[in-house]
Amino acid sequence: MPVAHKGVSASAVRRSRREKHLIGRREVVSLPEWRVRLRAKVDTGARTSALDVDEIMPRADGTVRFAVVLRRDRTQRVFVEAQISRVANVRPSSGEKQSRYFVKTLLRLGSVKKLVEISLVPRHGMLCRMLLGRSALSGDFIVDTDAVYRFGRLTRSTQRQAGGRKTRN
Repeated sequence: MPVAHKGVSASAVRRSRREKHLIGRREVVSLPEWRVRLRAKVDTGARTSALDVDEIMPRADGTVRFAVVLRRDRTQRVFVEAQISRVANVRPSSGEKQSRYFVKTLLRLGSVKKLVEISLVPRHGMLCRMLLGRSALSGDFIVDTDAVYRFGRLTRSTQRQAGGRKTRN
């Protein structure tokens, strides 16, 4: 039975808990505006989300063109152009500040679709092509650190259906 907090009814607590979706520490996510599906690592220690990209090319009109990397071997990429939402310094796990471009796009995880802000960065050598930070998870998800891929795994055929194309480096 949910416990009511001061100023919040028990039914509101039940409702808010019911609306959150349980996800694992790794999930397959879609970025439908870009026709991309990829593996994401859920990282509640990171405030922002990061996407593995190559060939970041900012343009004078406030947009940026980049290649979303779909595979660790970097042979499948999707070229995307998006509006720059901001440029900011980020302190990754290495500890050294990096200036990064941020863009916004729709993210789909399970039945949840939401607008998220993502930093663009090469994530060479990482198992997952995307890192999902707290700001993308907030309000919609609860993380089960023992679980992975609660909404299914990514296969090469589903990756191809999502728009991945082989490219030469």
